[in-house]
Amino acid sequence: MASRPELKEEDESGFCRFYRNLPQNDEDTVRIFDRGDYYSAHGEDAVFIARTVFRTTSVIRPIGREPRLDSLTLNVLNFRSFLREALFRLSKRVEIWQNTGKRMDWKVVKQASPGNLQDIEEELGAQVENAPIILAVKVSAKASEGRNVGVCFADASVRELGVTEFLDNDLYSNFESLLIQLGVKECLIQADVSKKDVELQKLRSIAENCGCAIAERSAADFGTKDIDQDLTRLLRDERAAGTLPQTDLKLAMGSAAALIKYLGVMSDSSNFGQYQLYQHDLSQYMKLDAAALKALNLMPGPRDGAKTMSLYGLLNHCKTPTGSRLLAQWLKQPLMDVKEIERRQQLVEAFVQDTELRQTMQEEHLRSIPDLYRLSKKFQRKVANLEDVVRTYQVAIRLPGFLGSLDSVMDEQYKDPLDAEYTSKIREYSDSFAKLVEMVETTVDLDALDNHEFIIKPEFDESLRTIRKRLDKLRREMETEHHHVGDDLNQEVDKKLFLENHRVHGWCFRLTRTEAGCIRNKKQYQECSTQKNGVFFTTSTLQGLRREFDQLSENYNRTQSGLVNEVVSVTSSYCPVIEKLAAVLAHLDVIVSFAHVSVHAPTSYTRPKMHARGTGDTILKEARHPCMEMQDDIQFITNDVSLQRGTSEFLIITGPNMGGKSTYIRQIGVIALMAQIGCFVPCSEAELTIFDSILARVGASDSQIKGVSTFMAEMLETANILKSATNESLIIIDELGRGTSTYDGFGLAWAISEYIVKEIGACALFATHFHELTALADTYPQVKNLHVVAHISDSSAPSSNAVEKKREVTLLYKVEPGISDQSFGIHVAELVRFPQKVINMAKRKADELEDFAGKHEESYVKASPQEVEEGSKALKEVLRRWKEEVEAEGLTKKQQVERLRELVKGDEKLKGNKFFEGVKAL
Repeated sequence: MASRPELKEEDESGFCRFYRNLPQNDEDTVRIFDRGDYYSAHGEDAVFIARTVFRTTSVIRPIGREPRLDSLTLNVLNFRSFLREALFRLSKRVEIWQNTGKRMDWKVVKQASPGNLQDIEEELGAQVENAPIILAVKVSAKASEGRNVGVCFADASVRELGVTEFLDNDLYSNFESLLIQLGVKECLIQADVSKKDVELQKLRSIAENCGCAIAERSAADFGTKDIDQDLTRLLRDERAAGTLPQTDLKLAMGSAAALIKYLGVMSDSSNFGQYQLYQHDLSQYMKLDAAALKALNLMPGPRDGAKTMSLYGLLNHCKTPTGSRLLAQWLKQPLMDVKEIERRQQLVEAFVQDTELRQTMQEEHLRSIPDLYRLSKKFQRKVANLEDVVRTYQVAIRLPGFLGSLDSVMDEQYKDPLDAEYTSKIREYSDSFAKLVEMVETTVDLDALDNHEFIIKPEFDESLRTIRKRLDKLRREMETEHHHVGDDLNQEVDKKLFLENHRVHGWCFRLTRTEAGCIRNKKQYQECSTQKNGVFFTTSTLQGLRREFDQLSENYNRTQSGLVNEVVSVTSSYCPVIEKLAAVLAHLDVIVSFAHVSVHAPTSYTRPKMHARGTGDTILKEARHPCMEMQDDIQFITNDVSLQRGTSEFLIITGPNMGGKSTYIRQIGVIALMAQIGCFVPCSEAELTIFDSILARVGASDSQIKGVSTFMAEMLETANILKSATNESLIIIDELGRGTSTYDGFGLAWAISEYIVKEIGACALFATHFHELTALADTYPQVKNLHVVAHISDSSAPSSNAVEKKREVTLLYKVEPGISDQSFGIHVAELVRFPQKVINMAKRKADELEDFAGKHEESYVKASPQEVEEGSKALKEVLRRWKEEVEAEGLTKKQQVERLRELVKGDEKLKGNKFFEGVKAL
């Protein structure tokens, strides 16, 4: 890690006084002070940053008089590292303060939060993988109306406001789906002043569960008094905001008011007339809940090592940042329209079939496209420079290459879809850029780009021409010095000795590190720095030339600044075209990435046949889990899947631990989702119906930190499924009911399964160790039992007492019809090398329990309800008589037992009663 700067605080006591007088900031906000070439943090913020970035508090230095103030300094690298950690992983808000020049006059100059990164985009660079969506929510939970939810959301980088209103259930399942669909990073919620508002607490809990940062705002911020006039000024639409249909959504408009205020949109006049308002339709995409997101491993987790452990990592072969962001969006918004899905599939197929087209797009065209949304944003915010103009120009001149490759497609079945989606749009945008290309080629010195200089052509102005001539002369003199040094050091020019314009040292020489010894102990050569790529040094002659060159370059830039501003201003008028082009190229990038993955998988993916909603069955041949098969040293065992209405829509899967049950049910969910985003799927053949949601209850959700037990979390997830699912949903349940007693767990598992089968009618996959659950198939024809196969062989192993039979279990990972009646839990314990004593005890206790359960079951299964009633009554009567006699005669213990035997033998009602026979067996 780079060394930390020293805190140069001349008036430490004055700063401490100023800092302590600042209003208390909330626990989620960190204040950082910009001190020019380094940053500082103080008080609790210093301790927090020390632990987050440096993993130690030894870097803290107290300043000022007693009581001293903990302080910490950050160089630029540390600062950027902290920003990424704080915003993306810890969901903190950051304030950056700057001194205005007066003594102790510090002001907030930049603010950032997980959903609002506008102010610090430059500091973050290309680190923003997903579009930062920020959302405000307002709820009306009246008993008569149910729960009405109104939201407004924005991606500040594209100047759009989305609104929607919908009815929700008491678990806010639709709200959760919306957060997942949009990939929300930050959620504005009305402050719960009383701390007793149950609805607000639920919203907070859901948002936190979906990984959103929470920002509480006052109720006044959600007022709609000024929203019409604010929208009229912000929107591109010429009409007054009050005439737009979206403004009828009163709750959503309240949310919009809070969001506009929070983002400070109205304080920047460059936003006026730039925003668009649209209404988001929650039902046009498949619903996913937070549990499904985790169960299907859609997005990378903090502990994921290999890229292919998540579906996003597996599918992301995008070459542009905009493509990667769009892929993340598509994964959370699977389509419901079969025509739209087939349109994407057709485009993927075009690139699967045409290897040359796919490779050319990835290796030549797409990889050279920068982040066009960020580029457009710089022009909109008036912080763009001549370099940004040149980058826009370079994109424009590459478009004919895209067109040439797309025009080379001869197959008619692919040419029309490609033309409609890409070729015609790119051609239109390329024509729009013609004037921009002409302007840049006329005004910008493109030859100077080789030296990473962005300047206006000297021919444009007489004074520019004069300065340019002098600069060229200085360059020639530098080259002469370059050759002179090369001769003196006996080093080959431009092979071992280089003349470079270093970003810190300016013009200087560089020697490779192996040759650097030749300048040691030579006074005429002054070392500047040693870096990975070599040793930088200079001479007094080059230093003089460099100083003059820098001064003239500054004069050149000053003289050309008016022309530069004009060129930047003209280019900024192309922002709408840049943004439209960004959307088309991002779409192309994701489609090409899908084709790349489909072709390069261990076994190529296939195009699935899609049935419209509510029709058709889901039948997969030789299905595989796409992430699992990518792991090293794994030969994946394929399995068929059949979810057919009326015969196998509810699958119960039993079998040994580690036998592949979880993988089997998850892979079906992953394949269904892949199909509905338009990607090919890991099967040899596939046909799928369209699911309106994937709802999952998988694994023990670790919610103890939030005060929710594992079993409670399991029940909450299951309640969400039962309230959200329809007959078009796909339900995935793995090991339900393990967090409570066996009898309670089984009872719940049975009741939930029966409810799904009878009341909901959804396609469902239920992996379980409750083997008794398989009896559902006897009652309901749509339930089918499957099991994962294990091969068991007996071998004799010598023991101290006698020859003990040892079972060898081989897991085959094959799913077949039928029931497994064993779980092999003790076998798993053997695999992980439990002590042998523990294994033996476990086997003995398991056998005892099995014997007890077997006898217990026999006693009750054979007795009819009438026999149970009669036997119970007769037994009570015998025991009453026995008690009376014992008390009256004062019998010893032995005599008491004998007397009870006599009474039982003599009672005619107990003879032959099956219930009583069962009790005796116990």
